[in-house]
Amino acid sequence: MRVTKSLALASAGLLLATSLAMAQSTEIRVGAPLEPPALDPTAGAAEAIDVVVYQNVFEGLTRIDQNGAVQPGLASEWTISEDGLTYDFKLHDGVTFHDGTSFDAEDVKFTFDRILAENSVNAQKALYEAIDSVTVVDPLTVEIKLSRPDGLFLFNIGRGDAVIVAPESADNNATQPIGTGPFAFVQWDRGSRIILEQYGPYWGEKPALTKATYVFIGDTATMTNALLAGDIDGTYNFSAEALPVFENNPQFKVLVGTTEGETILSTNNAKEPFNKLEVRQAMAHAINRQEIIDGATYGYGVPIGSHFAPHNPYYIDLTNTYPFDLEKAKELLTQAGYPDGFSATLKLPPVAYARTSGQIIASDFAKIGIKLELINMEWAQWLEDVFANKDFDLTIISHVEPFDIGIYANSDYYFGYNNPEFQALNETLNATTDEAKRKELAQQMQTIIAKDAVNGYLFELAQTGVWNAKLDGMWQNAPVEGVVLRDVHWVE
Repeated sequence: MRVTKSLALASAGLLLATSLAMAQSTEIRVGAPLEPPALDPTAGAAEAIDVVVYQNVFEGLTRIDQNGAVQPGLASEWTISEDGLTYDFKLHDGVTFHDGTSFDAEDVKFTFDRILAENSVNAQKALYEAIDSVTVVDPLTVEIKLSRPDGLFLFNIGRGDAVIVAPESADNNATQPIGTGPFAFVQWDRGSRIILEQYGPYWGEKPALTKATYVFIGDTATMTNALLAGDIDGTYNFSAEALPVFENNPQFKVLVGTTEGETILSTNNAKEPFNKLEVRQAMAHAINRQEIIDGATYGYGVPIGSHFAPHNPYYIDLTNTYPFDLEKAKELLTQAGYPDGFSATLKLPPVAYARTSGQIIASDFAKIGIKLELINMEWAQWLEDVFANKDFDLTIISHVEPFDIGIYANSDYYFGYNNPEFQALNETLNATTDEAKRKELAQQMQTIIAKDAVNGYLFELAQTGVWNAKLDGMWQNAPVEGVVLRDVHWVE
């Protein structure tokens, strides 16, 4: 096991790391397990993009804080009409983009028009389709009208998908991101690192850090050694298997919190035999959640029975919808016309929780006759083959977007689920602002996809960060994607 190897290296690593505080106490090096495929969060689905740029390089009209609450961003304040359809935003004055161009209401209009354009590649475009018009009132005032009330509108415009970009630089943001945030992009050495530096003319309160380097390290043992040797100062979501190396080490702090990451056995519902309910139910009965949580997260994951975060007040526990029962699974496969099972592929991205979960699931599925071929993929390949082209049978991934149950209303989404009843409920939910009604609708939706066994619902991913003990201000929880640096600082 890797943890054993890492433990063996701990003593040597500690001798090398007699002092992990950097000589320049205004810089930080963050270990990141995944390299982003690009750096424009408005044109890509990968969480790794937001890890680097959200609230660091790019900002939205609102921003989400570490408790999941909506705070002012580029908009200093706003008013909402009584019917909930018109939002008037007042913008901060004196804001500039990192190339020196000014920020104003025209940039806001450009950003949302771009998100909603017919040729938009925004991964969360559906979240903003209630926007009917964006009107520039004056350089520091913008009016956004909705076609229907949207209870999550202020939250959604604070996500990485809705950060404000400028027409002068938007086309190049994938490789040369230019935003209004406290850090400016400096350098990208592909396969190695991305460097950000504090933006001198930043409009808001300047961060304590002057430089941040994201170092890409995909292997747990290598990440462990980099931490012990002081080559990096921390990582935001460390593999749980190696946490014992750091838990009782006074030179480090381990931060365990929650994420919005529903980890699922994603299933191609549009493809035989997975288009048969009995097949999906059989697979659900063959999933041993606790075994997967113990093996893939070392007990840190929380079991889920539907696509919803357990810490959300709308959550309903549906983990017993299809309890682990291999005999029942075999019966359902026989009913579906597969008494001897079948063969399928399980494509796995390069994250430890997915690959370990895949091995456990393959072992249990083999007991009911489902023979899985495990295919390990690099991140860019997974995004292209599985997410974009839907060329897969099964895969395992954490969906880390907050309150994203609405993806099941999109029949063109990569797992191909098409349920008009669910789609109607989602439409009603999006137009509802009453909290009690929203909770009722959300629980109905959770129940439908649980009973339909759309995917195999495994666990909610924990955030397990390991940081130099002299660092403070890191987010313990992850209510949105990102490693926000604005409050991070070194302490004596």
